[in-house]
Amino acid sequence: MPTGTTRIRLRPANNSRVPFWGQIAIGLFWLAYVLFGILSNTGATDYHFLHWVFLVFTFVYLGYVLVNNAPIFGTQSYLEFTPGYIVHKNGLFRPKQVFAAENIAALELKPAVLRVRQKDGEIYALNLREVKGKRRKMSFREQVREFAAKHSLPLQEVSPTAAA
Repeated sequence: MPTGTTRIRLRPANNSRVPFWGQIAIGLFWLAYVLFGILSNTGATDYHFLHWVFLVFTFVYLGYVLVNNAPIFGTQSYLEFTPGYIVHKNGLFRPKQVFAAENIAALELKPAVLRVRQKDGEIYALNLREVKGKRRKMSFREQVREFAAKHSLPLQEVSPTAAA
């Protein structure tokens, strides 16, 4: 039996200057350096405890990079269509954006963006370049159409072929 909600997974917003594998490589080099400092006897001075502090920071950094970029704890970036809301979550450490159907004035569906116009005048642009794959994009467009029809919302749609 379907649940009545549909969640579309998004790619992590790749807005970092250093790519994911570069961040992992930096963390691994940092880890190797700290382990070499711990295992060598040359740093056995009063400041030897700093190696252990940096080791903890290394694991915290690597954990942050993995959690922020990989779906370790499930899908962290998604768009979800519930019976009365559109929910946008843009990563683990970012808050959800919830758009209630009764507060939406209009929807604008363009090839790269979904604009949600609120009745209070606010406009929210949701980046659709993060939607993975052709099937998910088609499914997403269909869900937007169904949501707009179900709640009698005006939907302005620009097809991807007309924009090219």
